Amino acid sequence: MSGPSSLRLWSPEERPDRVLVICAHPDDVDFGCGGTVARLTSAGAGVRYCIVTDGEAGGSDRQQARGEMAAVRRAEQLAAAEALGVHQVEFLGYPDGRVVASLELRRDLARVIRSWRPELVIAPSPERSWTTIFASHPDHLAVGEAAVDAVYPDSRNPFAHPELLEEGLEPHTVGALWLMAAPAPNLAVEVTESFDRKLLALAAHRSQGTDDPELTARVADWARGAAARAGLPEGRLAEVFQAVVTG
Repeated sequence: MSGPSSLRLWSPEERPDRVLVICAHPDDVDFGCGGTVARLTSAGAGVRYCIVTDGEAGGSDRQQARGEMAAVRRAEQLAAAEALGVHQVEFLGYPDGRVVASLELRRDLARVIRSWRPELVIAPSPERSWTTIFASHPDHLAVGEAAVDAVYPDSRNPFAHPELLEEGLEPHTVGALWLMAAPAPNLAVEVTESFDRKLLALAAHRSQGTDDPELTARVADWARGAAARAGLPEGRLAEVFQAVVTG
């Protein structure tokens, strides 16, 4: 089924067995694909998160030590993950606000991919959006670039990052890559029935004010707009991605 903008609608029959979601900060996954994650886990997929930073630069309380904020945000992300049926979350501990698409980050993401061996990776788009600057935090762009490089060629190339082979991690080819906040989405996942779980996960990030009713309304507006782009009936909700075949 395709909508008027040629977005293909995902079906649970396409469910992969293993999914890895790579994001820059705690709460990114819940904003970007929380409803989709809930649908995947409900369909029986195993989903893991890799969060590149601890989000210590978040929040507005200048009196709070940044180490304390990092601990708070890790705990919030773990609670949010549980709400969506995700029980394994790895934090890489890169500095919040200073992430670059380095060889080290590519290696670390390739390590996670080779360890979990997912069929699908969901990651931020490395392309900047000029429609809304909030979708293009520099950490998101850097993590997106490094994640794409980790999917291809790093995780599948035995000669990339030879230390991974020394760790016993054999190459792995990821079959599909879905990019969040991408400029040319071509895939929609209806999240009408899982949207309450997405909001529950978002509400876990209280240190970031995600339980604000105005923010909740804005997130719902985004989901309604995505559903309209996918040609879904009025009142339905969706999340959209740019799906890239990599296998």
